[in-house]
Amino acid sequence: MLTRKARPLVRNRPDAASGEQIPPEDPPRPTTKERRPADAADRSGHIRLIDLTKRFDAVNAVDGINVEVHAGEFFSMLGPSGCGKTTTLRMIAGFEHPTSGEILLDGRDVASIPSYKRNVNTVFQSYALFPHLKVFDNVAFGLRRKGVSRHEVRKRVADALEMVRLTGLENRKPAQMSGGQQQRVALARAIVLHPSVLLLDEPLGALDAKLRKALQVELKALQQEVGITFVYVTHDQEEALTMSDRIAVMNAGRVEQVDEPQRVYEEPETMFVADFLGVSNVMDAVAGPAQGGACRVRLDAFELRADCGDLAASGPVKLVIRPERVRLEPHGTLGENRIPGMVERWVYLGNAVQLLVHLACGADLQVLIQNSGEGIPFVQGTPVGVHLPAGALRVLSSAPAGAPPDRGRGGPPAK
Repeated sequence: MLTRKARPLVRNRPDAASGEQIPPEDPPRPTTKERRPADAADRSGHIRLIDLTKRFDAVNAVDGINVEVHAGEFFSMLGPSGCGKTTTLRMIAGFEHPTSGEILLDGRDVASIPSYKRNVNTVFQSYALFPHLKVFDNVAFGLRRKGVSRHEVRKRVADALEMVRLTGLENRKPAQMSGGQQQRVALARAIVLHPSVLLLDEPLGALDAKLRKALQVELKALQQEVGITFVYVTHDQEEALTMSDRIAVMNAGRVEQVDEPQRVYEEPETMFVADFLGVSNVMDAVAGPAQGGACRVRLDAFELRADCGDLAASGPVKLVIRPERVRLEPHGTLGENRIPGMVERWVYLGNAVQLLVHLACGADLQVLIQNSGEGIPFVQGTPVGVHLPAGALRVLSSAPAGAPPDRGRGGPPAK
């Protein structure tokens, strides 16, 4: 008579991270190593917003925007409160339904698909951690809801916590952690689900300034490591410039400009972008016809050469230059793009000195001079020569803000 060989009795064992009792299970089959895309062509997470509109009663919160987010990039939506950036993020997440337009995720229109069926995840400013759960259980929550095996849960949670540098804190509760640590728990909980897109709604807004700066660098490094598309909403210009591969500057539900941080800052396409992003000196001038992207402008009795960009029209314009691009020279210095002026006052900022200079044409300029430790060469009442380099002068339309078309060097997506 054949008898079945008795199996040895194996008791349940406690899990080191969560403390729960884990029944014995067969050794897991070898799984394919988590794929980290080698290049953009292999990545998922490509987003295209086509004529996307959201109306609340008579208000157009988002007014027919066209934006393309490349797979694997850190893309920021920057603008003041009420500009439509958070509403756009919520439509990508599926928390708001668009009035019209398309939301393409990897080529598939998901505008009518529920949020839980989209391969995206969201990190909120409040973090939304469960206060009664330990770190391990907070991070594992989504995996358990999806029915992932216990072995896989342990592995993926450990990997996620290692990625955000929280290994060893699995048994702490949110109240026992700093704000920065809680923010990293929220990130781990989102990343552990392997979304193709991670949406971040001002996740650093509740932190103090010093910690926020430190986490900006960490967040960008984390994004580069995991290779996930990050769509980041913020009103903080420094955050957007520090972390982003590209920035969409929004105003009144429209996209004013989409470009790389350096070009958005140094080559603003509208007066709103020039005024919102950083500090700008703005002067009224009259431009002549543009030739090859350059033109001559008159600032009262002084003629200057400037960068006209894509502006083709001549006549009244706004002349823009950043304070750090203005150069002060000894009074009487001759040369192109130089105007006499006088130092009205100055303010010591620590790492720099900010001066207010009154020009002979009647305009006032802010000038920023880095602190080299050699003292301040210009005191109040000092006559100076003010050099406005042609490459630093930007000519923009003086027409009132209307409904500018979405534009940017990335270009609007084609339908």
